[in-house]
Amino acid sequence: MRASDLDPTGERHGGLPTYPWRYAPKGLATRRQLRGMGLRPAGQEPTAQVVCRRGKRIGFLYRVEQALPVRAMTPGRATALERAMAARQTCPLCRTRYDHCLPLKTIGSCLPCTDLTDAERDQLAALTTAA
Repeated sequence: MRASDLDPTGERHGGLPTYPWRYAPKGLATRRQLRGMGLRPAGQEPTAQVVCRRGKRIGFLYRVEQALPVRAMTPGRATALERAMAARQTCPLCRTRYDHCLPLKTIGSCLPCTDLTDAERDQLAALTTAA
């Protein structure tokens, strides 16, 4: 623990009480911790912050008693999420859907399609558009 990370009054860290990693008081939680409890911050401002990795990472802390339950998934949101995941999991060349997200920004296709020659790629594109 670094002494400079402990600032329960917030004088040195912009008015927000600051605690070192694992030293936050009871009743405060990060977004991930709230989500693990089935809660959400519900618009409340951060109450404090936790500093870790020698001051390079900061996590905001929220009051657990002010948090509200996570909203239930509606059919419309479920449909939108399914479409978004389908776009990230479907290869644009072979139209195969995988159970993981593809590297479309870097590679642009699934790994088997990256090994294809230009002629094979054009032939595959013609087959998928005809079907």
